[in-house]
Amino acid sequence: MKLKLLLAVLATMTIMNSCANTNPADAVLENIHARKSVRQFTSEPVSEADIQTMLKAAMAAPTAVNYQPWRFVVITERAQLDAMAEVLPYAKMLKQAPLAIVVCGETTWFEGRENPFWQQDCSAATQNLLLAAEALGLGAVWTGVYPDMERARNLGEFLGLPGNVQPLCAIPIGHHDGTTQPKDKWKPENIHYGKW
Repeated sequence: MKLKLLLAVLATMTIMNSCANTNPADAVLENIHARKSVRQFTSEPVSEADIQTMLKAAMAAPTAVNYQPWRFVVITERAQLDAMAEVLPYAKMLKQAPLAIVVCGETTWFEGRENPFWQQDCSAATQNLLLAAEALGLGAVWTGVYPDMERARNLGEFLGLPGNVQPLCAIPIGHHDGTTQPKDKWKPENIHYGKW
């Protein structure tokens, strides 16, 4: 028993020491570069704790005048995920995913005027959500809805969204089999300094 306790203490100290020596910037950059679009999922459910972690990360995104127009619809019921795959036929991976989060935006803001920034704000929230999924060891993929108005209308009706809330994207999420690898998208020729 004493040997097991000693081994547990040594293991804990090793883990703590390794975490203390990790540069936080390296961890963040590694997660950004490891993110990938995953379209194949196991049937293992995503925990409620992981769902909350992803939603908190999404809501930590930057937002114009701190308006926070994002709204999220979380779907875990198999029948609803399957039905949503029929509404969004390009997102057939919904039939495998145990979870989908639909990122929506409130399209009106101060004094009922049109919010010109909801797409940018909700896109930032989506990226945070995708990075959080990667950090949790989950797979996810951004499937576009807006600005395709037919897709947006069909999904909005399916979800019962109010008139001033527009779906930006649907994100199937789940445990992946590890076969999808990140793509190297670094292209120096796309960079211009000072002017074009």
